[in-house]
Formats: sequence, C-alpha cells, structure tokens
Amino acid sequence: MKNVMIISAAAILATSCVVVRPGEVGVKSTLGKLATPKASGSIVYNPFTSKVIKLPTRTVNREVMINLPSKEGLTIKSEISILYRIRPEMAKAILQEIGTDYDRIITAVFRSSAADVTSKFYAKDMHSGERDRIEKEIAAKMNDILKSKGFEIEAVLMKAISLPDGLAAAIEAKLRAEQEAQRMEFIKQQETMEAERKVIFAEGDKLAKVINAQAQKEVAEIEAEGKAKAMVIEAEAQTQAFKMMNANLTPMVIQLMQIEAFKELSTSDNSKVIITDGKTPLMGLPTNK
Repeated sequence: MKNVMIISAAAILATSCVVVRPGEVGVKSTLGKLATPKASGSIVYNPFTSKVIKLPTRTVNREVMINLPSKEGLTIKSEISILYRIRPEMAKAILQEIGTDYDRIITAVFRSSAADVTSKFYAKDMHSGERDRIEKEIAAKMNDILKSKGFEIEAVLMKAISLPDGLAAAIEAKLRAEQEAQRMEFIKQQETMEAERKVIFAEGDKLAKVINAQAQKEVAEIEAEGKAKAMVIEAEAQTQAFKMMNANLTPMVIQLMQIEAFKELSTSDNSKVIITDGKTPLMGLPTNK
C-alpha cells in the first residue's frame, strides 16, 4: 500500500497541466525544443523536462512618449499608442528568433519608423488633417518590418502633440485668420446670392410688365381687327341686301307699290295734289285757293 502511494505521488509530480485561455497561445518547450503552438485548451507537460510558454494574441496597447522630428527641424513631444497583436501561427518563430522580450523590438521599430515619417511633414501637419495620413504611414512602415516576424500593427494613434510655444501660438493665430477668412467668404457668398436674387426678381418683374404690355397691345389689335371685319361684313351684307332688293324690284312690283301708295294718300284727311303722267305719280303740295 505504501509503495502504491509513493508511485502515485511520483506520477503526479511528474505531470502537470496548463490551460491556454482565449486570447492566448501556448507553446510547450521540452529540453529546449519548441512544439507546435496551441491556441486554446489544456497542455499536459512534465515539469522536470518541459515548460509551457504562453503569449497573448489579443490586441496589445503599447504607449510611448517620444520626441519626433519635423520637416523644418523642430522637435515635437508626442504621446503615441501602438496597437499590435501576435499572429498565433508565428508564436513558435517569435520565441525562437526574439524570445518573450519582444516589446523592445516593437518599440525600436516604432521609433525608427515614426522618425522617418514625421521628418517629411511640417510640425503644423500634426495638428491638421494630415495627422491621419502620418499615423497610417507609420503603421504601414512598421508592418513592412514586423509582419514577417509574426506581429501585426493594427494602428498607430497620435494621442497628444506638444508643439513649441511660439509655433503653437503662430498656428493658432493662422487658424483663427483662416476661420475668419472663411466666415467673410461665406458672408460674401450670401450677399452675392442676395444681389443675384434681387436682380433675378427685378428682371422677372420687368419681363412680366413687358409681357403684359405686349398682351394688351395684342388684345387691342385683335379687337380693332375684329371691329374692322365686323364693319366689312355689315357693309357686305347691306350691299348684298340692296342687290337682292334691286333684283326683286320688277316693273310690276314697282307699279303695285305705286298703287298702294295712291290708295293710302286717297284715304288721308289732308288735302294734296297729285301730278302724274299716268305712269309715275308725283305728289305735290296742297294749293290754297
């Protein structure tokens, strides 16, 4: 019984287990020989001959305080965050070539890359829209060096930039001047638009009056033309009526009309003298005797 307990204790001491959690990768080293990295789960090893090295694969935020050179030769104090992560499949290569003290490699590559990039830009660019471009160029330059070594630079963020006092004041003054110029330009544009609106309104009003006057003129011309046509039509109708009347006044009709006229005169109470040749009667005035 005692022997069994001794054997069991020896077996327990001879084996150990390490749990690799999410966001980590574990590499077992046995007598200096590295095994294939394991991303998650448990790793059983002999503590007398082996050990398990765990590396983080989640994103790491490395903050660096650095003095950066500018194109004009100024030194810019900067606080920068480097967001990077280890590629799990490269964990073994990292341990073989760099070891666990890889952070110093990240920092060294960053300092060199940042200095190379910022030396191409003016100090004022780090306070303007060029900052995003500077950050991306630094990250790209670092990836060119570190990606093959098992690291991926996700982003470089320029959190704080401290310019020399004189330069900062000059930049602020320039920004205020540019903002004022933009404001004046906006006012100028508004005034120009208002003037154009008034001109358009005046031209529209003028055009409306011209159109109205033209319309009135055309109405008058149409009315005059209508009256003239009406007079012509009326004259033509009268002429046609006279023609029809003359055409219908035959000698027989004229004689009958004369007879009717004589009848009406004969029945009149007034005295009158009718002189006629028997063909065409003439009515004369009454005589006083």
